[in-house]
Amino acid sequence: METPHIYERLAPLFAYPGDTYAADAAECLAAMRGEQPEAVPALEEFCAAIGPMTTDELQELFTRTFDLNPLCTLEIGWQLWGEDYGRGEFLVKMRDQLRGYDLAESGELPDHLTHALALLARLEPDEAAAFAGGFVLHALDKMRAGWRENRNAYAALLESTFVLLKSRYPYRPADAPVRRPELPVLQ
Repeated sequence: METPHIYERLAPLFAYPGDTYAADAAECLAAMRGEQPEAVPALEEFCAAIGPMTTDELQELFTRTFDLNPLCTLEIGWQLWGEDYGRGEFLVKMRDQLRGYDLAESGELPDHLTHALALLARLEPDEAAAFAGGFVLHALDKMRAGWRENRNAYAALLESTFVLLKSRYPYRPADAPVRRPELPVLQ
């Protein structure tokens, strides 16, 4: 059996928490120690914060953090384009890519971070670099900016994910997509 890619271990942590959530986080932390030591401290902070929480408490925190706070919504296209036409184009291309890599969609929209991480695990290195550096890192960076105040456990998870991706892919904040998504990797 093939070991899950670190992105496949991170993806469920950005989904609505279930009964195995803390165990999934601990497994991700163990894997991260072997993958990217610089991303470990933030992930340790996340695991320590959620460890004593019940599933109900985790679900409430998740909802408050991502569903009720538009600054931290987990939809990459919304982070980059809001409700502009560019997001619609991005959604269509993401759906095509998910199908092309035989990745099942959840109840979330195709531009949700869980789908983006699953896709990153499947893309060829040059395609992953273009996708992560051109879109995912920009969205994560924008979300991180929303944590200047009212930081909670999920800020640490976002930070760990950002550090991991930034260590692997080129990222220039000035290159954020502004209007239409030019997605060479998603054509």
